[in-house]
Amino acid sequence: MADIYAAVRLGGGDPDAARAALTRLWNEIGEGGDPLHRCVVAHHLADVQELPEGALLWDQRALAAVFGPGIPLDEGLRGFLPSLYLNLADSHRRVGDFEMARMQLAIARGHLDVLANDAYGAVIRTGLSDVEAALESRSMERLSAS
Repeated sequence: MADIYAAVRLGGGDPDAARAALTRLWNEIGEGGDPLHRCVVAHHLADVQELPEGALLWDQRALAAVFGPGIPLDEGLRGFLPSLYLNLADSHRRVGDFEMARMQLAIARGHLDVLANDAYGAVIRTGLSDVEAALESRSMERLSAS
C-alpha cells in the first residue's frame, strides 16, 4: 500500500507520473492480486485520466476488483463502495449517460451506512450532492475537487 499511496501523491502535481506509476503497479499486482490493492490502484487511476471515457473504464475496474469471483466482501472493501459508486456516477455523467449516472448515485446512497460521520464521510456525502446537482443541470464538465 505504501507504493500505491506514493504513486497517488504524484497525482497532485504530476498526473502523468502518477498515471505511469499506478499503471506499473496495476500490471505488477496482476489479475490474481490482492483485491483491495487492485481496487485502490484502479480507483486512483480513474482520477488521473485525461478523458472521461478513461476514467469510466478505471472506475469499472475498481468496482470489478471488489466483486470478483470468490472475493469475500470484507469490511475494508465494503468501506470503498460509496466512493466507488460515486465515482462511477460521476464518470457516467461526464460521458453523457445521465440515466446510468442516476442509478449509480442511488446505489452509492444505499451504501452510505458504512461511512462514519467524519471528514471522509463528509467528502463522500458532499460529492454525492455535487454530482446530483451536475446531473440536474445535465452538465458533463469535470467537477472541481472539494
